[in-house]
Amino acid sequence: MTNPNRLKEAWAEGRTAFGLWAVLPGQLGAEILAASGPDYVCVDCQHGVVSYSQMVAMLAAIDAAGATPLARVATNDLTHIGKALDAGARGIIVPLVESAGDAARAAAACRYPPEGNRSYGPIRAPIVLGSREPEMLNRDTLCLVMVETKGGLQNVEEIVRTPGVDGVYIGPADLALSLGVNQGSEEHAAAVERIRAACELGGVAAGMHTTSGEGAGRYAEAGFDAVTCGMDSVFLSEAARRQLAAARGDERR
Repeated sequence: MTNPNRLKEAWAEGRTAFGLWAVLPGQLGAEILAASGPDYVCVDCQHGVVSYSQMVAMLAAIDAAGATPLARVATNDLTHIGKALDAGARGIIVPLVESAGDAARAAAACRYPPEGNRSYGPIRAPIVLGSREPEMLNRDTLCLVMVETKGGLQNVEEIVRTPGVDGVYIGPADLALSLGVNQGSEEHAAAVERIRAACELGGVAAGMHTTSGEGAGRYAEAGFDAVTCGMDSVFLSEAARRQLAAARGDERR
């Protein structure tokens, strides 16, 4: 049975989709994340240490555990995007989008003609969706573009109006670096809110990357439609430190 696209399902119900982020290679880790109950798990092929073959296995494990598998590709490139979708990703997160032209290129790469220019050869996608029909694959696929630079912020109102873009996913760290401000500063908060408001006005989803459930909850309350609650490498490190501190009786834990 084909699993629903849980991001689309959440948005249709008017609720925030919560997800997790996988940067460590391996099917088991991805499966553990997905089995914990998120709406989605994103395999990071930009900054994560994940090869293509590892990504394929991780996407399959995420889907089997009931979460919606996403992939962040390394670049806004037709081949990278197409291969991730062929492998069974239900949505693509495209980094460093700075203009409507960048956004249009990403959206076109996510979909078959006449809506885009994705090359046909779905491989795993028919197993995931139960169909080889381009129209069906186009309908299911999500294209999320990252606004995470000064240029992207300046053009966000045009980016969100680009046909085929389903949402914007904010990279808060790169946004702060590009603007020359600290995360959590008033300037950073204003930039984040400008992006969220532009998404709302443009009728697309607003997504946010965070490193904790508490932070994710705050962004959900602020009106974001998809919020990542943290990543596997951070969870592993924090849990290991916490348990070692408990064993040693370290009150600073």
